[in-house]
Amino acid sequence: MLKNFDYNSEIDPTVATETQWPEFKDANENDERKDHFVRRDGKTFAGTHIIIDLWEASKLDDLQVMEKAFREAVDVCNATLLHIHLHHFSPNGGISGVAVLAESHISVHTWPEADYAAFDVFMCGDAEPHKATEILRKAFTPSRIDVREILRGENIEQL
Repeated sequence: MLKNFDYNSEIDPTVATETQWPEFKDANENDERKDHFVRRDGKTFAGTHIIIDLWEASKLDDLQVMEKAFREAVDVCNATLLHIHLHHFSPNGGISGVAVLAESHISVHTWPEADYAAFDVFMCGDAEPHKATEILRKAFTPSRIDVREILRGENIEQL
């Protein structure tokens, strides 16, 4: 979906300006709908934000499992991955991280000592964020999952 990005270019974030950051161009420049709002069930909104809590989950300290789950979720949700950043904390081994998407993001904070993880999956456009739930279930095998949905910017076209 995106093109014209030089992954080998160096950016110094301490002095970066807008002109130094990579530019992305829409691969489908003929797309007449540039807002990427979601239109569903007679509603228009900016995006679907899914809050996912995993309880009694496993592998919450495994960076490789987390990255694989992020990548699979992006693919299954029909989203576009721009960047993944994961941070491993010690001594508990918790992970905090984000997958930055063209459609928004997936983020995580884990507490392996409590077998608990908090995920946010926020996507706009034609992406399907609910599909991430099953990927997370398979990756971390929780005994319970709580899922909540928030329609961000509901009725945005009425502004």
